Amino acid sequence: MSEVEPIHYSVKDNIATITIDRPARKNALSVEAMNGLTNAWERVEQDSHARVVILTSADCGVFSAGLDLKQAAEIKARDGVDILTLMRDPMQTAMRAVSKPIIAAMTGSLMAGGMLLALKCDLRIGLRGTRVGITEVKMGRGSPWAVPLLWMLPQPVLMELVLIGETLPIERLAGYGFVNYLEETPDDVRARALQLALKIVEGAPLSVRAAKASVLAAMDLGCEKGLVEANKLHVETYGSLDAVEGPRAFAEKRKPIWQGK
Repeated sequence: MSEVEPIHYSVKDNIATITIDRPARKNALSVEAMNGLTNAWERVEQDSHARVVILTSADCGVFSAGLDLKQAAEIKARDGVDILTLMRDPMQTAMRAVSKPIIAAMTGSLMAGGMLLALKCDLRIGLRGTRVGITEVKMGRGSPWAVPLLWMLPQPVLMELVLIGETLPIERLAGYGFVNYLEETPDDVRARALQLALKIVEGAPLSVRAAKASVLAAMDLGCEKGLVEANKLHVETYGSLDAVEGPRAFAEKRKPIWQGK
């Protein structure tokens, strides 16, 4: 494990892969890892070769155990400050601002900050037999980032997660629709994420971007104002060359050649 490079970034076939690589610490989020993730979100947003993102982590049975509490205790004892003050974006707000779809390939259990990362993804693939939780109340921490889960889970289930702090079987959350697919092995999880990413890449870039932005806008604004904003977000899409190419390719029985403009 390297604290210098706990986050890896790569791009292939228009798919960016961001990997948390701290298996010896259950992929816990250290200062270096959190700042590395913030850098990765900024990088992927500017990367013209990346059209979709897969977020995953090194195999160790845990997708992410959340905040590195050992490092937090060390920093508090040594410097007298909270670990969050050393992170550029401790709530990973930049992640939600990424215009490209993000797929979580969760090859293990996740709790606390691991759940923070998962809920900010657009699609989620989980591993059967793993567990999910928001454990902050057991550690004297907080979970203000959990608010968007009100749009993803029934309110009583969210209350159970944030008030009790116990982990739940991922199968239960999948039953509520929080997870798109459950797979049998970590390799199957990654394979499913790649399959979905490839399908997204096949779509018209402007249409994909507007679709994601519209859904997030509706979460923020509500239905009526969300519809107005969604129409605005799609103006560029409807007026694009790709909007002409799509019907033409269909009529000519061939795959469309997207230009993203």
